Amino acid sequence: MAQEDQALALASSADDQARHGAAGEPDATPPLGGRFVGWAANYLDERTSISGLVKELGRKIFPDHWSFMLGEIALWAFVVVLLSGTFLTFFFQASMTPTHYAGAYAPMRGVEMSAAFESTLQLSFDIRGGLLVRQIHHWAALVFVAGNVVHLLRVFFSGSFRKPRDLNWVIGFILFILALAEGFTGYSLPDDLLSGNGLRIVDGLVKGLPLIGTWTSFMLFGGEFPGDQIVGRLYTLHILLLPLIVIALVVIHLLLLVISKHSQVMAPGRTDTNVVGYPLLPLYTAKMGGYLFIVFGVIVLIAALFQINPIWLYGPYDPSPVSAGTQPDWYIGFADGMLRLMPPGLEFVWLDHTWSLNMIIPVVILVVFLALVLFYPFIEAWITGDKREHHIAERPRNNPTRTAIGAAGAVFYAVMWAAASSDLIATHFAVSMEGVIHTLQALLMLGPIIAYFLTKRICLALQKKDREIALHGYETGRIVRLPGGEYVEVHRPVDEYERWKLVEYDHYEPLIVRPNAKGRISFAQRARATMSRWFFEDRITPITQAELESARSHDHDATGPTSAPATK
Repeated sequence: MAQEDQALALASSADDQARHGAAGEPDATPPLGGRFVGWAANYLDERTSISGLVKELGRKIFPDHWSFMLGEIALWAFVVVLLSGTFLTFFFQASMTPTHYAGAYAPMRGVEMSAAFESTLQLSFDIRGGLLVRQIHHWAALVFVAGNVVHLLRVFFSGSFRKPRDLNWVIGFILFILALAEGFTGYSLPDDLLSGNGLRIVDGLVKGLPLIGTWTSFMLFGGEFPGDQIVGRLYTLHILLLPLIVIALVVIHLLLLVISKHSQVMAPGRTDTNVVGYPLLPLYTAKMGGYLFIVFGVIVLIAALFQINPIWLYGPYDPSPVSAGTQPDWYIGFADGMLRLMPPGLEFVWLDHTWSLNMIIPVVILVVFLALVLFYPFIEAWITGDKREHHIAERPRNNPTRTAIGAAGAVFYAVMWAAASSDLIATHFAVSMEGVIHTLQALLMLGPIIAYFLTKRICLALQKKDREIALHGYETGRIVRLPGGEYVEVHRPVDEYERWKLVEYDHYEPLIVRPNAKGRISFAQRARATMSRWFFEDRITPITQAELESARSHDHDATGPTSAPATK
């Protein structure tokens, strides 16, 4: 009996410790919410083994730099587009059936219009919060496209598209094209005068294509323009097909980002074989969540303060009038501008068909331009012969040819974009329409060439400046006299970390043409060697360690130890 009493006492003591803690502390049982989270986590892990994936992703290291936020702007703006667009789908009617408006907006009462336009008016004036959500959706779409553009520019000018991220560049650029399509299809849904004129331009562009143009137009519009089917078809594309493709590509884009690692900005201690940064959990998860609310809040603030797309001022679409001074959304302006820049009189009849070169040439130019941007990583890799993996983002000045190509492409795009507002430029600055068009036509041809050479010279000059600073430091304005009577300026030495950024970059040389097994050099090899020489011409070699040591000793002999203690 004594042994049983002792065993009961030990069991009671163990129960007390379990309830109050091993050291006699108060009850340490987790709260109900914590127990539920733990139960849910165990339930999922026992059936999916997801804990390993979460642990691996949580330990994933990401570099930190402000420019990496540009891609997140596009991502979170797309989330806002999805949320606001879901609200709008409950009230919008994608139908071109004629009806008469009888809502709260008095100037439009009794006016005949399509059901699409009427439902948009009701969203704006009859549904509480409808106008705000409409504007949030429109502004978020603009921010989404703008975020894509600036993100692509950062990736291009920093060389972050190189192997192993060349495939991700292709996916990212396709996302940009899909963003344009999403924006244009949504812009055309209200069936107002502005969007109808935009569709009229598309109809004319499609009909200008030889052989297939007329049939393609009839297929899109369900008959002769404007037909009665286009809004419903654009609605299906806008809310179903295109968003699903965008979501799928975004997921693939982020997965490839995790697999191939995020590029990191050049800095001491960062190489192609390591990643310097912070883990995904909990730091970056918290930062991304906070950034989502910041982007959402800014978009809502803009939508609340700045009006956009007031369709009630344009009225329902009518093929007879043309609204002067109206402009497409900025992201599609380059295509409209290219049409305006084409000279007249380029039509001719051949094989019983009218060939409208003023429609065919813009389409060809735009397709070639977009294709060159899409496949640029592979074109550059073929020219340079560089098959290595790169995880360090380059400074744009250290690759002057690529930076010059990007500047030329940006000017080419900017001229096309400006041409979409040629009528407003003419009226606002009191100049002739012909003068504006002729000036932009000249800029379209000469502007990219000027931008290329000017940008390349600037990059080379900046490289020379970096070289001078790395070797001799910064000018201080302090003049000293040497024992021999010579006057020299004392330079402030460069910090070791800053010197590393100035001197540590890759140095490439043109490819060398080598004969094949038959002793011949093919035309493709000659062309590749010629382009390689062009790509690497006027290059500046990085500073060697011997040059650094020589510069240090020379500066010390010239100025004495007085310049050594100077700090940044």
